[in-house]
Amino acid sequence: MQRRRPTIIDVARKAGVSKSTAGRALSGASNVTDEARERVLEAARAVGYERNDLAVGMRSGRTGLLGLVIPDITNPFWAEVARGAQDRAAENGASLLVFSSDWDHGREASHLRALRQARVDGAIINPVADSFDDLDRFGLPFVLIGSSAERFPANSSVGSDIAQAVRLGMDHLVSKGHHAPALILGPKSRIARARFLRTFHEHCVERDIDPAALPMEDGEYTVEGGRTAMMRLLQRDRVGHLAVFAANDLMALGAMVAVREAGLRCPEDVSILGFDGIPAGAFSWPGLTTVAKPGREIGVRAVDCLFDEIAGRPEHGRVFMPCRLIERGSLADVSLDQPRRAASSGRG
Repeated sequence: MQRRRPTIIDVARKAGVSKSTAGRALSGASNVTDEARERVLEAARAVGYERNDLAVGMRSGRTGLLGLVIPDITNPFWAEVARGAQDRAAENGASLLVFSSDWDHGREASHLRALRQARVDGAIINPVADSFDDLDRFGLPFVLIGSSAERFPANSSVGSDIAQAVRLGMDHLVSKGHHAPALILGPKSRIARARFLRTFHEHCVERDIDPAALPMEDGEYTVEGGRTAMMRLLQRDRVGHLAVFAANDLMALGAMVAVREAGLRCPEDVSILGFDGIPAGAFSWPGLTTVAKPGREIGVRAVDCLFDEIAGRPEHGRVFMPCRLIERGSLADVSLDQPRRAASSGRG
Protein backbone atom coordinates (compact mmCIF):
# COMPACT_ATOMS: atom_id res chain seq x y z
CA MET A 1 0.00 0.00 0.00
CA GLN A 2 1.34 3.46 -1.01
CA ARG A 3 2.41 5.53 1.94
CA ARG A 4 0.65 8.87 2.48
CA ARG A 5 2.81 11.92 1.83
CA PRO A 6 3.60 13.72 5.12
CA THR A 7 1.95 17.12 5.57
CA ILE A 8 2.77 20.20 7.60
CA ILE A 9 0.13 19.05 10.11
CA ASP A 10 2.24 15.93 10.73
CA VAL A 11 5.28 18.14 11.28
CA ALA A 12 3.41 20.42 13.70
CA ARG A 13 2.05 17.46 15.68
CA LYS A 14 5.52 15.85 15.88
CA ALA A 15 7.13 19.14 16.99
CA GLY A 16 4.34 19.99 19.44
CA VAL A 17 3.60 23.35 17.83
CA SER A 18 0.73 24.89 15.88
CA LYS A 19 0.44 24.53 12.11
CA SER A 20 1.10 28.26 11.65
CA THR A 21 4.25 28.09 13.77
CA ALA A 22 5.49 25.10 11.77
CA GLY A 23 4.79 26.99 8.52
CA ARG A 24 6.68 30.08 9.68
CA ALA A 25 9.64 27.98 10.85
CA LEU A 26 9.89 26.10 7.56
CA SER A 27 9.62 29.30 5.49
CA GLY A 28 12.46 30.95 7.40
CA ALA A 29 10.29 33.64 9.03
CA SER A 30 11.97 35.64 11.79
CA ASN A 31 9.08 35.61 14.27
CA VAL A 32 9.85 32.08 15.51
CA THR A 33 12.13 31.25 18.44
CA ASP A 34 15.33 29.36 17.68
CA GLU A 35 14.19 26.51 19.92
CA ALA A 36 10.85 26.15 18.11
CA ARG A 37 12.52 26.38 14.70
CA GLU A 38 14.95 23.60 15.59
CA ARG A 39 12.10 21.37 16.85
CA VAL A 40 10.15 21.94 13.63
CA LEU A 41 13.14 21.23 11.38
CA GLU A 42 13.94 18.08 13.32
CA ALA A 43 10.30 16.97 13.08
CA ALA A 44 10.28 17.63 9.32
CA ARG A 45 13.32 15.41 8.89
CA ALA A 46 11.83 12.73 11.10
CA VAL A 47 8.53 12.46 9.21
CA GLY A 48 10.10 12.96 5.76
CA TYR A 49 8.27 16.19 5.01
CA GLU A 50 9.11 18.11 1.82
CA ARG A 51 7.65 21.53 1.17
CA ASN A 52 5.24 21.81 -1.77
CA ASP A 53 6.98 24.54 -3.73
CA LEU A 54 4.18 24.74 -6.29
CA ALA A 55 1.64 25.51 -3.59
CA VAL A 56 3.98 28.05 -2.02
CA GLY A 57 4.50 29.59 -5.44
CA MET A 58 0.79 29.95 -6.04
CA ARG A 59 0.50 31.93 -2.80
CA SER A 60 3.62 34.05 -3.32
CA GLY A 61 3.50 34.46 -7.09
CA ARG A 62 6.92 32.79 -7.41
CA THR A 63 7.70 29.12 -8.03
CA GLY A 64 11.49 29.12 -7.84
CA LEU A 65 11.51 27.58 -11.34
CA LEU A 66 13.40 28.98 -14.33
CA GLY A 67 13.25 27.77 -17.92
CA LEU A 68 16.04 27.31 -20.46
CA VAL A 69 15.35 26.66 -24.15
CA ILE A 70 18.48 25.85 -26.16
CA PRO A 71 18.73 24.65 -29.77
CA ASP A 72 20.70 21.42 -29.36
CA ILE A 73 21.36 19.73 -26.01
CA THR A 74 23.59 17.15 -27.75
CA ASN A 75 26.07 19.86 -28.75
CA PRO A 76 28.62 20.10 -25.91
CA PHE A 77 28.71 23.89 -26.19
CA TRP A 78 25.01 24.18 -25.34
CA ALA A 79 25.45 21.60 -22.59
CA GLU A 80 28.05 23.92 -21.06
CA VAL A 81 25.61 26.83 -21.26
CA ALA A 82 23.00 24.71 -19.49
CA ARG A 83 25.47 23.68 -16.80
CA GLY A 84 26.42 27.29 -16.07
CA ALA A 85 22.78 28.32 -15.89
CA GLN A 86 21.90 25.39 -13.63
CA ASP A 87 24.76 26.10 -11.23
CA ARG A 88 23.88 29.79 -10.93
CA ALA A 89 20.17 29.04 -10.49
CA ALA A 90 20.97 26.54 -7.72
CA GLU A 91 23.19 29.09 -5.95
CA ASN A 92 20.11 31.31 -5.77
CA GLY A 93 17.76 28.56 -4.59
CA ALA A 94 16.06 28.10 -7.96
CA SER A 95 15.60 25.05 -10.18
CA LEU A 96 16.07 24.94 -13.95
CA LEU A 97 13.84 23.25 -16.53
CA VAL A 98 15.85 22.58 -19.71
CA PHE A 99 14.32 22.09 -23.17
CA SER A 100 16.00 21.47 -26.55
CA SER A 101 14.26 22.96 -29.60
CA ASP A 102 16.43 21.08 -32.13
CA TRP A 103 16.38 24.27 -34.25
CA ASP A 104 12.65 23.70 -34.84
CA HIS A 105 10.28 26.66 -34.48
CA GLY A 106 7.24 24.50 -33.73
CA ARG A 107 9.07 22.63 -31.01
CA GLU A 108 10.33 25.89 -29.55
CA ALA A 109 6.76 27.26 -29.40
CA SER A 110 5.63 24.08 -27.66
CA HIS A 111 8.39 24.44 -25.08
CA LEU A 112 7.43 28.06 -24.38
CA ARG A 113 3.83 26.95 -23.76
CA ALA A 114 5.05 24.22 -21.40
CA LEU A 115 7.09 26.77 -19.44
CA ARG A 116 4.07 29.04 -19.05
CA GLN A 117 2.00 26.11 -17.83
CA ALA A 118 4.75 25.20 -15.35
CA ARG A 119 4.47 28.75 -13.96
CA VAL A 120 8.20 29.43 -14.25
CA ASP A 121 9.35 32.78 -12.91
CA GLY A 122 11.17 33.50 -16.18
CA ALA A 123 13.13 31.88 -18.99
CA ILE A 124 16.36 32.02 -20.97
CA ILE A 125 15.73 31.40 -24.66
CA ASN A 126 17.81 30.96 -27.79
CA PRO A 127 15.20 31.95 -30.41
CA VAL A 128 15.34 29.87 -33.59
CA ALA A 129 12.88 31.89 -35.72
CA ASP A 130 12.71 35.48 -36.92
CA SER A 131 9.12 35.81 -35.68
CA PHE A 132 8.79 37.46 -32.29
CA ASP A 133 5.13 36.47 -31.86
CA ASP A 134 5.77 33.51 -29.57
CA LEU A 135 7.94 35.60 -27.28
CA ASP A 136 5.35 38.40 -27.27
CA ARG A 137 2.80 35.88 -26.05
CA PHE A 138 5.20 34.34 -23.52
CA GLY A 139 4.06 36.85 -20.92
CA LEU A 140 6.93 36.22 -18.49
CA PRO A 141 10.36 37.78 -17.94
CA PHE A 142 12.96 36.39 -20.33
CA VAL A 143 16.56 36.83 -21.47
CA LEU A 144 17.80 35.83 -24.92
CA ILE A 145 21.08 34.03 -25.65
CA GLY A 146 23.07 33.09 -28.74
CA SER A 147 23.67 34.86 -32.03
CA SER A 148 19.96 34.72 -32.86
CA ALA A 149 19.32 37.22 -30.06
CA GLU A 150 20.90 39.97 -32.19
CA ARG A 151 17.62 40.16 -34.14
CA PHE A 152 15.93 41.57 -31.03
CA PRO A 153 18.10 44.48 -29.79
CA ALA A 154 15.35 45.87 -27.53
CA ASN A 155 15.53 42.82 -25.26
CA SER A 156 18.16 41.77 -22.75
CA SER A 157 20.50 39.16 -24.19
CA VAL A 158 23.81 37.45 -23.55
CA GLY A 159 26.13 35.89 -26.13
CA SER A 160 29.66 35.43 -27.39
CA ASP A 161 31.41 38.35 -29.05
CA ILE A 162 31.44 36.71 -32.49
CA ALA A 163 33.25 39.60 -34.18
CA GLN A 164 36.04 39.49 -31.61
CA ALA A 165 36.19 35.70 -31.86
CA VAL A 166 36.43 35.54 -35.66
CA ARG A 167 39.12 38.22 -35.69
CA LEU A 168 41.01 36.33 -33.00
CA GLY A 169 40.93 33.18 -35.13
CA MET A 170 41.86 34.98 -38.35
CA ASP A 171 44.76 36.82 -36.70
CA HIS A 172 46.07 33.50 -35.42
CA LEU A 173 45.78 31.93 -38.87
CA VAL A 174 47.69 34.84 -40.38
CA SER A 175 50.40 34.52 -37.73
CA LYS A 176 50.86 30.91 -38.85
CA GLY A 177 51.10 31.93 -42.52
CA HIS A 178 47.52 31.07 -43.50
CA HIS A 179 46.39 34.32 -45.13
CA ALA A 180 43.60 32.88 -47.27
CA PRO A 181 41.88 29.99 -45.45
CA ALA A 182 38.89 28.06 -46.72
CA LEU A 183 35.70 28.22 -44.65
CA ILE A 184 33.25 25.59 -43.49
CA LEU A 185 30.08 27.44 -42.55
CA GLY A 186 26.69 26.58 -41.10
CA PRO A 187 23.35 26.66 -42.94
CA LYS A 188 22.45 29.90 -44.73
CA SER A 189 19.30 30.21 -42.61
CA ARG A 190 21.27 30.74 -39.38
CA ILE A 191 22.14 34.26 -38.27
CA ALA A 192 25.37 32.91 -36.68
CA ARG A 193 26.60 32.12 -40.20
CA ALA A 194 25.93 35.66 -41.40
CA ARG A 195 27.71 37.19 -38.38
CA PHE A 196 30.72 34.90 -38.85
CA LEU A 197 30.91 35.62 -42.58
CA ARG A 198 30.52 39.38 -42.18
CA THR A 199 33.50 39.64 -39.85
CA PHE A 200 35.52 37.29 -42.07
CA HIS A 201 34.84 39.56 -45.07
CA GLU A 202 35.90 42.64 -43.12
CA HIS A 203 39.13 40.94 -42.09
CA CYS A 204 39.93 39.96 -45.69
CA VAL A 205 39.18 43.42 -47.11
CA GLU A 206 41.50 45.01 -44.52
CA ARG A 207 44.29 42.77 -45.85
CA ASP A 208 43.50 43.35 -49.52
CA ILE A 209 42.21 39.80 -50.00
CA ASP A 210 39.14 39.13 -52.14
CA PRO A 211 36.87 37.03 -49.88
CA ALA A 212 34.82 35.89 -52.88
CA ALA A 213 37.89 34.10 -54.22
CA LEU A 214 38.24 31.92 -51.12
CA PRO A 215 36.63 28.46 -51.07
CA MET A 216 33.59 28.08 -48.82
CA GLU A 217 31.30 25.15 -48.09
CA ASP A 218 28.09 25.00 -46.05
CA GLY A 219 26.89 22.20 -43.80
CA GLU A 220 24.94 21.40 -40.67
CA TYR A 221 26.60 22.20 -37.33
CA THR A 222 27.45 18.52 -36.79
CA VAL A 223 30.39 16.15 -37.21
CA GLU A 224 28.82 14.72 -40.36
CA GLY A 225 28.13 18.22 -41.66
CA GLY A 226 31.81 19.10 -41.28
CA ARG A 227 32.93 15.81 -42.80
CA THR A 228 30.88 16.17 -45.98
CA ALA A 229 31.82 19.86 -46.37
CA MET A 230 35.50 18.97 -46.00
CA MET A 231 35.18 16.22 -48.60
CA ARG A 232 33.84 18.79 -51.07
CA LEU A 233 36.74 21.14 -50.29
CA LEU A 234 39.27 18.37 -50.90
CA GLN A 235 37.72 17.68 -54.30
CA ARG A 236 38.47 21.24 -55.43
CA ASP A 237 41.64 22.12 -57.31
CA ARG A 238 44.22 23.57 -54.98
CA VAL A 239 47.93 24.27 -54.71
CA GLY A 240 50.00 23.72 -51.59
CA HIS A 241 48.89 23.57 -47.99
CA LEU A 242 45.17 23.92 -47.23
CA ALA A 243 43.98 25.76 -44.12
CA VAL A 244 40.34 25.57 -43.00
CA PHE A 245 38.41 27.66 -40.48
CA ALA A 246 35.29 25.74 -39.37
CA ALA A 247 32.28 27.53 -37.87
CA ASN A 248 32.08 25.14 -34.92
CA ASP A 249 34.17 22.41 -33.31
CA LEU A 250 31.88 19.54 -34.28
CA MET A 251 32.33 20.53 -37.92
CA ALA A 252 36.08 20.86 -37.40
CA LEU A 253 36.26 17.36 -35.92
CA GLY A 254 34.26 16.06 -38.88
CA ALA A 255 36.72 17.79 -41.21
CA MET A 256 39.57 15.92 -39.50
CA VAL A 257 37.77 12.65 -40.23
CA ALA A 258 37.46 13.57 -43.91
CA VAL A 259 41.17 14.43 -44.08
CA ARG A 260 42.11 11.01 -42.71
CA GLU A 261 39.66 9.25 -45.03
CA ALA A 262 41.30 11.01 -47.98
CA GLY A 263 44.71 9.61 -46.97
CA LEU A 264 45.98 13.02 -45.88
CA ARG A 265 47.36 14.24 -42.58
CA CYS A 266 46.47 17.06 -40.22
CA PRO A 267 48.31 19.40 -39.87
CA GLU A 268 51.00 18.29 -42.35
CA ASP A 269 48.69 18.50 -45.38
CA VAL A 270 45.64 20.31 -44.01
CA SER A 271 45.41 22.75 -41.09
CA ILE A 272 42.09 23.05 -39.25
CA LEU A 273 40.86 25.72 -36.83
CA GLY A 274 37.68 25.15 -34.84
CA PHE A 275 35.22 27.44 -33.11
CA ASP A 276 33.43 26.80 -29.78
CA GLY A 277 35.98 25.22 -27.43
CA ILE A 278 34.13 21.98 -26.63
CA PRO A 279 36.04 19.43 -24.49
CA ALA A 280 36.20 16.84 -27.30
CA GLY A 281 38.73 19.03 -29.12
CA ALA A 282 41.32 18.24 -26.46
CA PHE A 283 41.06 14.50 -27.13
CA SER A 284 41.20 14.45 -30.93
CA TRP A 285 44.45 13.64 -32.70
CA PRO A 286 45.97 16.06 -33.25
CA GLY A 287 44.35 18.23 -30.62
CA LEU A 288 42.06 20.83 -32.14
CA THR A 289 43.17 24.43 -32.09
CA THR A 290 40.01 26.44 -31.54
CA VAL A 291 38.47 29.77 -30.61
CA ALA A 292 36.66 28.97 -27.36
CA LYS A 293 33.33 30.62 -26.59
CA PRO A 294 32.53 31.04 -22.86
CA GLY A 295 29.58 28.62 -22.75
CA ARG A 296 29.35 28.17 -18.99
CA GLU A 297 29.91 31.87 -18.35
CA ILE A 298 27.10 32.71 -20.78
CA GLY A 299 24.75 30.49 -18.78
CA VAL A 300 25.79 32.11 -15.50
CA ARG A 301 25.45 35.66 -16.82
CA ALA A 302 22.09 34.91 -18.45
CA VAL A 303 20.67 33.71 -15.12
CA ASP A 304 21.96 36.86 -13.40
CA CYS A 305 20.27 38.99 -16.06
CA LEU A 306 17.07 36.96 -15.73
CA PHE A 307 16.93 37.53 -11.98
CA ASP A 308 17.25 41.26 -12.71
CA GLU A 309 14.36 41.01 -15.18
CA ILE A 310 12.22 39.15 -12.63
CA ALA A 311 13.00 41.76 -9.97
CA GLY A 312 12.13 44.63 -12.33
CA ARG A 313 15.77 45.66 -12.83
CA PRO A 314 16.19 44.89 -16.54
CA GLU A 315 19.61 45.05 -18.20
CA HIS A 316 18.35 46.03 -21.64
CA GLY A 317 20.88 45.64 -24.42
CA ARG A 318 23.22 42.87 -25.45
CA VAL A 319 26.00 41.56 -23.22
CA PHE A 320 28.97 40.42 -25.32
CA MET A 321 31.22 37.82 -23.70
CA PRO A 322 34.83 37.68 -24.98
CA CYS A 323 36.28 34.49 -26.46
CA ARG A 324 39.79 33.06 -26.18
CA LEU A 325 42.15 31.03 -28.34
CA ILE A 326 43.13 27.49 -27.33
CA GLU A 327 46.19 26.37 -29.27
CA ARG A 328 46.79 22.64 -29.76
CA GLY A 329 48.21 20.79 -32.75
CA SER A 330 45.85 21.08 -35.70
CA LEU A 331 47.47 24.15 -37.31
CA ALA A 332 50.79 23.92 -39.14
CA ASP A 333 53.09 26.94 -39.04
CA VAL A 334 53.86 27.65 -42.70
CA SER A 335 54.98 31.24 -42.16
CA LEU A 336 58.66 30.32 -42.47
CA ASP A 337 58.06 28.51 -45.78
CA GLN A 338 56.58 31.53 -47.53
CA PRO A 339 59.80 33.55 -48.08
CA ARG A 340 61.44 30.44 -49.58
CA ARG A 341 58.46 29.85 -51.82
CA ALA A 342 58.45 33.48 -52.97
CA ALA A 343 62.18 33.35 -53.71
CA SER A 344 61.78 30.09 -55.58
CA SER A 345 58.96 31.47 -57.76
CA GLY A 346 61.05 34.60 -58.45
CA ARG A 347 63.91 32.57 -60.00
CA GLY A 348 61.47 31.32 -62.69
